Amino acid sequence: MVSYKSGFNQIQRRMEHLASCEICGKAKTVGNHVSHANNRVKKEIRPNIRRKKLVIGGTAKTVSICTRCLRSGNFR
Repeated sequence: MVSYKSGFNQIQRRMEHLASCEICGKAKTVGNHVSHANNRVKKEIRPNIRRKKLVIGGTAKTVSICTRCLRSGNFR
């Protein structure tokens, strides 16, 4: 039997994989949100990832690609 915790970890790993570009490897980064009072709070900066069906090497594949790669045509 699979416990709730291990199932959650599998989902979390899958979401981390989806949150990265398969072409350039861009993934989430962690930084600080700094208020006017200089309070620092951790924030997560995620790339703009889209799931697109692209023709790569003569075959159609569904890939996770960032909008920068999509716009510049880096997937060809």
